[in-house]
Amino acid sequence: MQHLDITDVTIVGGGPAGLYASFYSGMRDLSTRIIEYQPKLGGKVHVYPEKMIWDVGGLTPVTGATLIDQMAEQALTFDPEVILNEKVTKIEKNEDNLFVLTSHSGNQYLSKTVILAVGGGILNPIKIDIEGADRFEVTNLHYTVQSLEHFKNKNIIISGGGNSAIDWANELEPIAKQLHMVHRKNEFTGHEAHISQIMNSTANIHFNSTIEKLHANAQGDQIEAVEIRNHETNQEEEVKTDALIISYGYERELTFIKESPLNIEIERDFFVKGTSKSATSIEGLYAAGDILSFDGKVHLIAGAFVDAANAVNQAKLLLEPDATAKARVSSHNDKFNSRNKALLRHLYQKS
Repeated sequence: MQHLDITDVTIVGGGPAGLYASFYSGMRDLSTRIIEYQPKLGGKVHVYPEKMIWDVGGLTPVTGATLIDQMAEQALTFDPEVILNEKVTKIEKNEDNLFVLTSHSGNQYLSKTVILAVGGGILNPIKIDIEGADRFEVTNLHYTVQSLEHFKNKNIIISGGGNSAIDWANELEPIAKQLHMVHRKNEFTGHEAHISQIMNSTANIHFNSTIEKLHANAQGDQIEAVEIRNHETNQEEEVKTDALIISYGYERELTFIKESPLNIEIERDFFVKGTSKSATSIEGLYAAGDILSFDGKVHLIAGAFVDAANAVNQAKLLLEPDATAKARVSSHNDKFNSRNKALLRHLYQKS
C-alpha cells in the first residue's frame, strides 16, 4: 500500500541521530516522518539502559533509559509522524524524483529527502551455537542486561571478551553471588582500565575456553549448569549457574542500503560514504550517526547530533535554495516563544 502523503524528510532509524534529526527538522519547518524497525524509539541505547552516560555535552551523567526518554520527548516537539515496527527493505526513486521507501509489510512511503540514521544497521545479537539453547531465552539465557537488580545475589556466567562483556562483568561482579567469565581467547579485548578492573576482582576468569553444553533443571525450562572446556588443556568443568549472559556482538543488517538500485556508495562493508555535511553520493539522501563515514568523523552521541543537524540543513537548502544555511538557535528562535513562556511560568510557580 502506498502512503500518498509526501513528507519533506523521512528519517530511517529512531536512535540518537534520528531523534535529533526529527527535532531539528521541525525547527526548520520541514514535514517529518520517522520509520523505526523496533517497537520503541531509542536505538542502540536500549542495549545499556542502566549504564551511566557521561559524554553528552552539557548533560550531567544520566542512565541510558533516561537519555532515551529525554531524546524521544525532544524529537516529538514538532509532532513528526512516527512509524514503529516497520523495517525498510528497499529505497529507490520514482519518475517524479521522489524517494520511495518500501517496508517488509509492503507499505511504501514517499519523501522528498531521506536521512539514514540506522546506526550500525538492524542489530541482532549473535547467539550461542548450541542446539536447543533458544528455549532458555524466556528464562535465564540473556543477550543483554536490562536490569542489574535482576541479577543480584545470583551465580552468573558471562561468555564473551569484548567491551560489552567486560562492562557487564564489572557492573555485576559487586552484586553477584559469584561471577564467571568465559572467553575463547587468552586475553580480553577492551579498554585497559576496564580489563584491569575485572582482572583484579573476585570474578573467576576462564581463558581459552568455550561453553560446550547447557544442562537444564529437572523441569527443563532453565539452565542449571554449563559445561566449559579449556582448549589448551582439553579439560572440562561443570559450573552451576542462575543466569547465563552471552556477549558475542551483533550481526548487522543493511541490505536495503547495500542492494538499493540507487547504488549508494558504501565503504568498509557497512558505512555509508559521505561528507562532513552529511551528504551521500545520492542527491537528497543524507546520513547521520554511526552509519556515516567521512574524514574527521566523531563516533559519539554528540557527533551524531551534529551529523543530524547538518543533514537537515542540507535537506532544507535542497528543497528551498533561498533558505538560511542553518536554523536560528533556540535562544533566539521565535518558534519557542510560547513554549518558553509556559516553562518560565511553571518555574516561577515552583519557586
